[in-house]
Amino acid sequence: MNVSHRFVIIAAIFVTCLITANIIAVKVISLGPFVLPAAIIIFPLSYIFGDILTEVYGYRWARKVIWLGFVCNLIFVIFIWVGQVLPPASFWEGQEAYVRILGYAPRLLIASFCGYLVGEFANSFVLAKMKIKTKGRWLWSRTIGSTIVGQGLDTLVFITLAFIGTPSFVVMMILYHWLAKTGIEVIATPFTYAVVNFLKKKEAIDTYDYQTNFNPFLVSD
Repeated sequence: MNVSHRFVIIAAIFVTCLITANIIAVKVISLGPFVLPAAIIIFPLSYIFGDILTEVYGYRWARKVIWLGFVCNLIFVIFIWVGQVLPPASFWEGQEAYVRILGYAPRLLIASFCGYLVGEFANSFVLAKMKIKTKGRWLWSRTIGSTIVGQGLDTLVFITLAFIGTPSFVVMMILYHWLAKTGIEVIATPFTYAVVNFLKKKEAIDTYDYQTNFNPFLVSD
């Protein structure tokens, strides 16, 4: 497949959602009885665009973009840290705020990266397999079904690695995050349909992963 400008746009939005989620995750918001990180409003979008990538272009290209997102996130985190350790100007008073907002504990970073990789690859794998099983019908079942699995694993891995053994760890945190993320996917289903149908028409492509090697570490095929 020749890479089109539409594919590049979808991949760029996917990566932007991931990095934005990293930045705003530090803020905790209250939605009625639920206390959640602000990233809850954008991180699920990465799954929506991940669904679009897999549905239209197939698992092979989705896998490349998932790894691209991981590398871009890693670059972002490294240079945030570099900016943190560089000596501040004597007149600059924002160092403490910089560290408080953008500084990441190693444990949280590891949990975030592990959750992302497990969740995104599970999401893409389930959608690709369901597309074959359903013979391309019932897109809603694939997007929601893959999100239930992907977001569930992402949330389970992240919250467990990040908070287990600390006073902040509550099993209900996993359930609240999972339900919120899945709910956003359900609400966004009409948007997903519109984008998928538009891309399939414009790209003249509708990929089925019949012969695909689903090894997540195989990025050169």
